[in-house]
Amino acid sequence: MGDDDYIYDESTGEWISAAEAGTAGASAQAVEVRDSVGNILADGDSVTLIKDLKVKGTSQTLKRGTVIKSIRLTGDDQEIDCRFEGIKGLVLRAEFVRKR
Repeated sequence: MGDDDYIYDESTGEWISAAEAGTAGASAQAVEVRDSVGNILADGDSVTLIKDLKVKGTSQTLKRGTVIKSIRLTGDDQEIDCRFEGIKGLVLRAEFVRKR
């Protein structure tokens, strides 16, 4: 027997080597985020809103056709983090955007 480290994988209920756990963890963190049409989104993409959206906590409404630049993926397959003038911490649902 070798001196490999083994880690218990709770999702499968099995003991796996540390090398396998590292590669499995990297693939599990890669979440595929798709826009309203089905295009895959990535960090830094620009998106266009397909619907008027009221922003919670403000009296501002983002109009349909507004371009949001440099999005960031959050790890959730339906949410994207972005910036827009005057709004801090804006999180949009991927179903309301289309990739440019």
